[in-house]
This record gives sequence, C-alpha cells and structure tokens, in this order.
Amino acid sequence: MNVLDRLSATIAARKGADPESSWTARLLSQGAEKCAEKFGEEAVEAIIASVKGDTENLTAEAADVLFHLLVMLEATGVSFDDVLSELERREGVSGITEKASRT
Repeated sequence: MNVLDRLSATIAARKGADPESSWTARLLSQGAEKCAEKFGEEAVEAIIASVKGDTENLTAEAADVLFHLLVMLEATGVSFDDVLSELERREGVSGITEKASRT
C-alpha cells in the first residue's frame, strides 16, 4: 500500500469523525461543493507557485492538491481505486487517441 492509498483510507475513515477535531471531517461535513471549492483553491495556489518557479512551494501545494482531490473524491462517492483503474485503462494509450475516444 502506497502513501496515496493510505491517505485515501484515512480520509474515508474520517468521514464520520468529529468535525471539531479533524480538518478532513470538517471538510467532508460541509459537502461536496465545499470540498470541490477547496480543491480548486489549492490547484490555483499550485499553478501560481509553478508559474513563479517556486519549486519548494510547488511541492507543498502539490501535496495539498493531492490531499484535497482525495477529499473531493470521497465527498462525491468516487473511489480512488476507480480513478486508478481509469489511469490503468489509459496506460500505454496516446493522449491524443484517448481524448479522441471520449467524443
């Protein structure tokens, strides 16, 4: 089990936790829309760090993006395993070919 699998499991476990004692539980208790909003904020911060060439900050923001993506997935009922399966399905397929298959 890698760190993202462990993180995903921890996020799922915190879904019913006390929002006063867990940031993850607090986010999840606010619903999918708030989780998506927070994910978007973190993504923008990562973009800004990238554009500025601030690799140290980009590393931290990228970790925040991954965390908040997993929270958003949990909030919307999309499993991390399903996302990984989709990535495996796409593995070895040209991005151009894969994108064209979605139309």
